[in-house]
Amino acid sequence: MAEYLNRIGAGLILLDAAPLSYDWVPPNVVGREEEQGQLASMFASIGTPGVSCRAVITGNVGSGKTVLSRSFGEDLARHLSGVRNIQPVHVNCRNHPSTSQVLQRIAKSLDDRHPDRGFSASEVIQGIRRNLRTRNQHMLLILDEVDVLLRRESGDLLYQLLRIDEGRDESGTLSLILISQEQVLDQLEGAIISRFGRSNHLALKPYSESQLSAIAGQRSALATRTGSVSEDILTLIGQASADTGDARVAIELLEAAVMRAEKGGFREVEPNHVQRDAASRSRAVEPSVVDELNHHEQLILLAICRRLRRDPEVTSGDAEKLYQVVCEEYEVKPRGHTTFWKYLKTLETRGLMETRTGTAKAGRGRTQHITMPQSLPGQLENRLEHALKR
Repeated sequence: MAEYLNRIGAGLILLDAAPLSYDWVPPNVVGREEEQGQLASMFASIGTPGVSCRAVITGNVGSGKTVLSRSFGEDLARHLSGVRNIQPVHVNCRNHPSTSQVLQRIAKSLDDRHPDRGFSASEVIQGIRRNLRTRNQHMLLILDEVDVLLRRESGDLLYQLLRIDEGRDESGTLSLILISQEQVLDQLEGAIISRFGRSNHLALKPYSESQLSAIAGQRSALATRTGSVSEDILTLIGQASADTGDARVAIELLEAAVMRAEKGGFREVEPNHVQRDAASRSRAVEPSVVDELNHHEQLILLAICRRLRRDPEVTSGDAEKLYQVVCEEYEVKPRGHTTFWKYLKTLETRGLMETRTGTAKAGRGRTQHITMPQSLPGQLENRLEHALKR
């Protein structure tokens, strides 16, 4: 009875779904090691009592702003545990878009019994200060998506937080990190900019293909069974998300591929598990593109598609051999090596495939590795076979 429920918790591939969420903070930051060092330099004096530090982090969606700042806060608290009692607090201003909501979030992070209403902003801020001083804590406040708050209420809250110790005997109550997709400094008043300093701006670039593969690798190692997600699959995920530079896309592709493989009863993620979602995110190959190829370009592409239906990549050498086999099937004399290479480059220029240079598995030297991260080889194969019959 109810034997179908035996699949629940079976975990053919998936062991822990948490690392497949982009809201999850990893134990180590991947792909932002240089930026970690730059952020640490901005907080070089944070270990000194009475000192506050500030930074602004900007970058596109999925560039690692939140992960970088939150992991920095946790690492900093551990690193200075015997020197200074650091209390990291993260507030997303999109979820808490007003001054009162931000302050309530901060106050409740220190004392969950803090009343929801009845106090002015200045009273809540001084209550936060008293709480921190009583506990001998220094708050590292991270205001994420702060541009949402600034558009709604200008920089009044920031100005109040920066002046939290003004007129008091003791200083250094809190340090501040602002996170935004935009160049948020341009929205701030001169008095606030002078307290932050333009040199304390860390601009994150989009992730590279190799960084995205590494991020997917870190997540898969913690979420799935050993050996269920190969290096080739991780490379494919990196390629499929490289045009965006967005870690969230890579993580979502990994999650979708794992779930699709798990649902299908597979013990390993296969290329088509990634390709299906990657193709849905990209522009589909128009039938006219296939029709515009010459006869031998179609034969080469067909040979490559047949291999990539089951493997994440194929070398240029193997592709040429497969092309020769397809030529035999269609009773056509294959073109020479130089012409084959010219056609291969044409296919890449048209966006039908991607190539990368790598070390040859057998022998010495370098070879080209061919992939189709943005297309479904099976669908393209059917379209080519139909075109070649005409």
